[in-house]
Amino acid sequence: MPIDQRGKLEENFFSYETSKNEKVFLYWYEKQVKILSGKEAEKFLNRISGLYGIEAQLVMAKATGNFKRGNEKKGEK
Repeated sequence: MPIDQRGKLEENFFSYETSKNEKVFLYWYEKQVKILSGKEAEKFLNRISGLYGIEAQLVMAKATGNFKRGNEKKGEK
């Protein structure tokens, strides 16, 4: 069974950035949805290192934890 049956991860709607104090900010459609710090941030950065495209999107989706039901809607900008 494919992980992304509907091809949603191809849209590249997740992104992240790191801060000087080693925090990771996760974004969904440019809206901040989670902040990782400490061991959790370190683990995330190790997992995503060298990944691009769908593989990176999957790591970010799993890190957010609540983006797997398929009924998420994009917010207004």
